[in-house]
Amino acid sequence: MTVTVNGEATELAEDSTVEHVLARHLGPERATSGVAVALNGEVVLRTEWSARRLRPHDRLEVLAARGGG
Repeated sequence: MTVTVNGEATELAEDSTVEHVLARHLGPERATSGVAVALNGEVVLRTEWSARRLRPHDRLEVLAARGGG
């Protein structure tokens, strides 16, 4: 299925969750801290990431905090 992740069309397996996408795009260790997610314009709580399944044509926005200066 095709889902838009941060404005880019992305092919995912039919059973993909928010957590799956974060691990794929950020790496498993980065997907656990400093990340905010919106699905179709609604914030998804971290406690829902593993259960929230994506559907074709969903829009996922991922914001990750970065250190530096």
